[in-house]
Amino acid sequence: MNVLALEFPPVSHLFEWPDILFSGTMYAVNKTALIYLAATAITGAIFILAGRPKESLVPAGVQHVAESGIDFIEESVVMQTIGPEGRKFMPFLTTMFFFILFSNIFEVIPGIQFPANSRMAFPITLAIVVWVIYNVVGIRAQGLGGYLRNSLFPPGVPVALYVIVTPIELVSTFVVRPFSLAIRLWANMVAGHLLLVTFGVLTQVLWDSTYIGAVAPFAMLVLMTGFEILVSVLQAFIFTILTAVYIGGSMHPAH
Repeated sequence: MNVLALEFPPVSHLFEWPDILFSGTMYAVNKTALIYLAATAITGAIFILAGRPKESLVPAGVQHVAESGIDFIEESVVMQTIGPEGRKFMPFLTTMFFFILFSNIFEVIPGIQFPANSRMAFPITLAIVVWVIYNVVGIRAQGLGGYLRNSLFPPGVPVALYVIVTPIELVSTFVVRPFSLAIRLWANMVAGHLLLVTFGVLTQVLWDSTYIGAVAPFAMLVLMTGFEILVSVLQAFIFTILTAVYIGGSMHPAH
């Protein structure tokens, strides 16, 4: 009786990568860093190339991708959450959407197959940047006193309930939001990466023992790859639209 040697790689082989450049220094570059650099370069290249003068009035190629992305962020994110005055945040929100998307999508690129956002460092960094922005926007729009008052003492709530509501709003607005943004992105990319690795290992092991037995896990691997592409886009959209929601809430306090 043959026993399948199913050996799942240790977590250190899935999320921790050796240094590629400048090993042992504070400037060390590994696979995760290279993915972020690539995501930054691709995002920048798309909009730089799209901004070049075109002979045709009809957008095509990179220009079409850039304009479609801008229209999507404007109509589905900014106008739905902030309003017309939110257009000044379009460069930030559009760049963030594409950057997160490309950082995620490397999970399904052959030879790379790793989502950079499955490491917590950058999701929490992005979340802290968002936290600083929406708080600064709130203070500039309402003044420090007005922002704190509207955030901690929501209008329309009975005074007696402020004993309960104010601590909840304090924790929710100033503590939980950045962590929830970061953890949502990080956890989804970790889960997807683990699923793809699991079905990849099953496919390889069963292929080595019996070709027919590898059909089911391979089919699931293909299905999960398509699903992870959707998740990569969805997580970029969720992070971006929640950022817009927080900014809009800071600009427009509840009445």
